[in-house]
Amino acid sequence: MSYRLDAAVSDFDRMRRWAEGVTGAVVAPLAQRLGLLPLTAEFRDDLPRLLRDLSRGGPVAHVEADFWGGDGDQTAALWRAGVREWGPVHTSDFSGPRENWPINAALALLGVVPARPGAPDHRDLFAEVGLGRGRDEEDWRRAALEAYDADDYDAWHAGERARREAGERAAAERAARERLPGIPVPLDGKEIIALLGIPQGRTVGAAIRHLQQLHIDHGPVSREEAEAALCAWAAERGVSARPR
Repeated sequence: MSYRLDAAVSDFDRMRRWAEGVTGAVVAPLAQRLGLLPLTAEFRDDLPRLLRDLSRGGPVAHVEADFWGGDGDQTAALWRAGVREWGPVHTSDFSGPRENWPINAALALLGVVPARPGAPDHRDLFAEVGLGRGRDEEDWRRAALEAYDADDYDAWHAGERARREAGERAAAERAARERLPGIPVPLDGKEIIALLGIPQGRTVGAAIRHLQQLHIDHGPVSREEAEAALCAWAAERGVSARPR
């Protein structure tokens, strides 16, 4: 599977103001109040001028990545106050510490911090801000279009949170409908989503039925026993449980 990225990353609201009226400029939201401007061929024709202009109001990172399967490379640079302050740094060797990878290093200079310090992947700021959500320019343009009607980053974030919570409620309600009648479980659908780090869907209902089957086979189980059993069940099926 391929992954291509060539973008400017900086404060979402500031880049959106800059993009107003600029032909071909769209800004997709990332985590931690950042936005991503996909760099079209027209922008790349005079890239230094573009980065100078964008960085006059605040720091901006230019990030590039090109992967096919497990092989590829990254390049990143940071501009501030109209000048290139750091980089470009390039690598195709990802055996070293994640915080030293070019894009992660550039994001750290933008002020990105790990949301879950101590987690196995907490130094991968690339994943933290959501750069893996799109795989090419078209994906990012779609993400920008989906956020187009939001007045600012806070409005977009509130809308995303509301949609996520609605999805979790729907998953919990669907899971409740899929229970085996009259057999209790110590965890509801929303708690299972949080425990396993899975999205809404049929896996939640399958997890509940697994707990109900444990009740049938072995009698009532405690909450702690149910959590351990679900993590083992998820691991056997290749479902990624969140680190605890």
